[in-house]
Amino acid sequence: MPNLDATDARIILALDAEPEATTLSLSRALGIARNTVHARLRKLADRHQLGSPSQRVSPASLGYPLIAFLRLSITQSNSDDTVRQLTAIPEILEALAITGEGDLQVRIAARDPAHLYRLTTGILEIEGVTRSSTTLAMAEIIPNRMGPLLERHARAK
Repeated sequence: MPNLDATDARIILALDAEPEATTLSLSRALGIARNTVHARLRKLADRHQLGSPSQRVSPASLGYPLIAFLRLSITQSNSDDTVRQLTAIPEILEALAITGEGDLQVRIAARDPAHLYRLTTGILEIEGVTRSSTTLAMAEIIPNRMGPLLERHARAK
């Protein structure tokens, strides 16, 4: 995947500041030709380098204020099917392959502790999941962000 350059970073930061900005308004604000902004955004989208707008939505705004992290151990021989079954659970927001104890780190949203219990019990019933460990998020201290990295990248020459 090709890296973003400073111009790409500046365009994305401008969209962060004004998500509904038009190509023309971005062009004016950044001092970049409108066609350049349009081409850069198209290239970023085509390369899947931009996240979907739904990633901006807070789970709490949908009635899922409880965030937990599950560390799952899975059997490697059946991992594709296991991941397919995990993907079918809407409350699973993210899953990462990890090193150390366990195989997957899963971020999950729940309505309340009872709902989380039902979700984790259901996950343990998936063929291939052999063990889980759950950690509750108590508070969001630093929200998921890309701005500081983009700002550093935008300044790089």
